Amino acid sequence: MRREIESRLGLRAVDIYGLSEILGPGVACECGENQSGLHGWEDHFLFEIIDPETGRPTPEGEAGELVITTLTKEALPMIRYRTRDITRVTTQPCACGRTHLRIKRITGRNDDMLIIRGVNVYPSQIEAVLVGLPGIEPHYQLVVERKGSLDHLAIEVEAAPSLPAERYGAAAQEVRHHVKSMIGVTADVTMKRPGEVPRSQGKAVRVRDLRPKAA
Repeated sequence: MRREIESRLGLRAVDIYGLSEILGPGVACECGENQSGLHGWEDHFLFEIIDPETGRPTPEGEAGELVITTLTKEALPMIRYRTRDITRVTTQPCACGRTHLRIKRITGRNDDMLIIRGVNVYPSQIEAVLVGLPGIEPHYQLVVERKGSLDHLAIEVEAAPSLPAERYGAAAQEVRHHVKSMIGVTADVTMKRPGEVPRSQGKAVRVRDLRPKAA
């Protein structure tokens, strides 16, 4: 998606990370030297990566949940705020010369993680499979149901306007194959016509969990 934005608009796109609870945009940002991590402003924030299950700090380079403490915010300071974002950090020097810690790509959210037949699945993993596939739009929903004693995953994918209707079945099979080979989970894939996947005014709702709730 970044490559497409850059090619269409003729610019260099950089990632900017922020949270409304912490500051808004500007907690961390990529530099112009490369696109291998976002420099976190350590003069204003303390960054930690923890195991989301135990709360214990993880070694540098290991994925976990990003936790942020504000150091200079006065009106509403936050202490060890759990972002639910899954990522890694590195303190290795950047070619730009900055020495601030770098936050690597956000790979998912702890509260979005699904466990399908023993496999951990994040919506962002599905999106990574879909982006770049010909005839596929970046609009999708995951539908999780309980069939018998097992969880079942279905993926609703929106076709691009250029994809002929007679190609919907083949495109769905291609998506199913890529999801199985790259993520390791088997899913039924339904190809929706352009505009059929629901849109959201805010953050997109990627998961419909239809499993019965525990009493």
